[in-house]
Amino acid sequence: MPNIFSEIPEELPEEFLQDIIRSDSFRLERIVSRGHATPSGQWYDQDWDEWVLLLTGSAGLRIEGGETVVLRPGDHVHLPARQRHRVEWTATETVWLALHYQSED
Repeated sequence: MPNIFSEIPEELPEEFLQDIIRSDSFRLERIVSRGHATPSGQWYDQDWDEWVLLLTGSAGLRIEGGETVVLRPGDHVHLPARQRHRVEWTATETVWLALHYQSED
């Protein structure tokens, strides 16, 4: 992948997830969304911490018990393990970086 915004498939019936770097202790992932959202009634509830950076587009991220936060390019958020969250909506061409890791706590 020579450029973070290249080699994106034309058709994306689902979000496009691609590992950039992967090791035993962490995974750096590129996510491309085109109007995708977490299915209604579903929440992410992960065993690992996640730090997410929005590179292009925009998205509505909801953390359980809170309001939907609008993310724009450059915005980032840390989601601790077991923090239930969901993507309410994404713009037509939204690119994220997601770092998944196990915290030392």
